[in-house]
Amino acid sequence: MAEDRLKENQFDKVGVNPFNAPIPGESLTTTPDVPHSWERPPKYTDENDCMEAIYMELTASGNLIRVIDMINDGTPLDEMAQVILYKGYTEGLWNPDLMLMLIEPTIYLLISIADYADIKDYILYDGEETDPEGQIPDDDVEPEMMDDDEPKQETPRVEEPTADVVGESLLSKIKTELPEKVTEAKETK
Repeated sequence: MAEDRLKENQFDKVGVNPFNAPIPGESLTTTPDVPHSWERPPKYTDENDCMEAIYMELTASGNLIRVIDMINDGTPLDEMAQVILYKGYTEGLWNPDLMLMLIEPTIYLLISIADYADIKDYILYDGEETDPEGQIPDDDVEPEMMDDDEPKQETPRVEEPTADVVGESLLSKIKTELPEKVTEAKETK
């Protein structure tokens, strides 16, 4: 009878104690004298300043080659952007609203790094290969027109980031400094 009660459950299989967790409301009882970094005013409040900080962090000598290797290994760019932005949020660099505004420019920055590193088959998001909306027809395939009255439309192509997306100062750095930094990072590898 006692043996029936000692059956192994899902928590025992993975070695986790389900009762070793914070008490509900425990976070509300911490002292206000030592706030977490996300409970203080953020370091950056301007989108261009944030992108400048992200650019400098990603293109630092040791980080750039790791970023290139991750992209080359098939890590989706949207997941990389999520990690970068969430890390900045937890460090108190920006607030959640600004973090959401930084998603698109951060992905464009990662695309630029991939392009300058000659990685043409990067993965933008997980499941991209099976998503019918993201499928780009081969060059020799003519899109089928459902209505002959409408003029044929060309398929949109991915464009490089523009000043309205990443800011003028960062865009000039992407075009001038980034190719040189990528070349140096590849040489040190």
